[in-house]
Amino acid sequence: MLRILILLIIGTGVGYLLRGRCSFSGISKWSIQVTVCALLFVFGVSIGSNRSLIDNFFTFGWQAAVIAVLGITGSIVAAIIAQRLLRKGGKS
Repeated sequence: MLRILILLIIGTGVGYLLRGRCSFSGISKWSIQVTVCALLFVFGVSIGSNRSLIDNFFTFGWQAAVIAVLGITGSIVAAIIAQRLLRKGGKS
């Protein structure tokens, strides 16, 4: 974990020093997409190779669906409340 934090700090420093000199935005967008796709593939392979997880897929699937629906519902409710509070504060 410390190694990851050190790399993050070094990368931030290098990015700060190189800002304005060269643009990495095109390269970084492409590399992030490739990295995320590779991580999702490896995650899928690890899930598929776990026999106990596959055997209990429907049990875990229902739990995951309930958690996802409740999380989305809670986020929508919180966004509506925040929007009403911010509108009320902005009009006065």
